[in-house]
Amino acid sequence: MKIRPLADKVLVERVEAESKTAGGIVLPDTAKEKPQRGKIISVGEGKVLDDGTHKQVQVKKGDIVLFTSYAGTEVKMNGKEYLIMDESDIMAVIEK
Repeated sequence: MKIRPLADKVLVERVEAESKTAGGIVLPDTAKEKPQRGKIISVGEGKVLDDGTHKQVQVKKGDIVLFTSYAGTEVKMNGKEYLIMDESDIMAVIEK
């Protein structure tokens, strides 16, 4: 089964949170926050504007992004958790 986002929606897989602090303290699972970083798995075709044209999505498959804390809707498929969110919920693309 495959998920294909529509319009300006994107499918994101969360990147695991760090298990250690910068000082080397190991964090238990209960102390970890849900990561606000993820990898783009799939993108929609873009938002349809009033004149009928598409506004292209600014992110692409494979991008690592930062998104807002309460972004998207969680979806489970094939044993993995994903988020479907609006492109506007993405704050930045992490470039190496």
